[in-house]
Amino acid sequence: MTNPQNAPAAAALWMLAAMLVIGFIDNYVTVIAREIGLWQFFILRSAIAIPLVWIMSRLGMGAFWPRRWWPVLGRSFLLTLAMLCYFGALGLMPIAQALAGLFTSPIFVLLIGWAVLGHRFGPWRAVAVLVGFAGVLLVLQPGGQGVSAWLVLPLAGGAFYAMSALATRSWCTGESTICLLAWMLAMQVAVSALVLGLIPLAGLQGDGFLTRAWVWPVQQSWGLIWLQAVGSVAGVFGIIRAYQLAEASHVSVFEYSVMIWGPLFGWVLFAQSVGSWQGAGIALIILAGLLIAWRGHRLQTPDPI
Repeated sequence: MTNPQNAPAAAALWMLAAMLVIGFIDNYVTVIAREIGLWQFFILRSAIAIPLVWIMSRLGMGAFWPRRWWPVLGRSFLLTLAMLCYFGALGLMPIAQALAGLFTSPIFVLLIGWAVLGHRFGPWRAVAVLVGFAGVLLVLQPGGQGVSAWLVLPLAGGAFYAMSALATRSWCTGESTICLLAWMLAMQVAVSALVLGLIPLAGLQGDGFLTRAWVWPVQQSWGLIWLQAVGSVAGVFGIIRAYQLAEASHVSVFEYSVMIWGPLFGWVLFAQSVGSWQGAGIALIILAGLLIAWRGHRLQTPDPI
């Protein structure tokens, strides 16, 4: 009989399904961005998702309340910044570019660990950093037509995601995934409400995704906000389940499938094309992540991604 905590095939299927869901629902942020702003989107999505997470907790999937408040809130703040950058990018550029920036996080984990924590890494991981950086340049194409300062958003998302991953390992040992998810959503509400209050005071109010004030009533986006809320909780549940069924170094590799699902749905649903150079860049970023995961497995110190 197969050990329920050592089922790599089942773990891979759970992760692939989770990434398929996330790759699908995240494409609709572009549509949501036409009616409401990023900050309102996070507040409304969290208002739907937090009760769902609470129900999951009541069903025995994990504790809702933190054991230690400050580490959980600190980690939630870093991950909130990552998600704000990523979803902000989704409202401004094709999903392939946004995902490419977010999935630079394994590279940032290495660089932050080296620069701040004094971690060392060998030649294989150094090659991975260079390969990943080359991939980012190909996907974002900072010297191409339509260059924008907003290209820094997905890269910032990758950096903050890396910081949150390091914080999860260093600060939040023993906390349930349900707890970490719930308070990340709550932090998104707090930060978004603060920004919504500051936008008119700073004179930044406009009709863009990042500067739009509260819009009410919401007519066209409600169904898509529900889709995002339910889909994101389902996707995170799939990720949780995958990591329960096999070693992290095995499961994390399959997270990169979202860089296939996301652009594929973007092409099918919204005719977002991926050029040959961007496709090559995505392949390089995936290769860099696989190299980092492989070395982490060989050294028995998997990266916290």
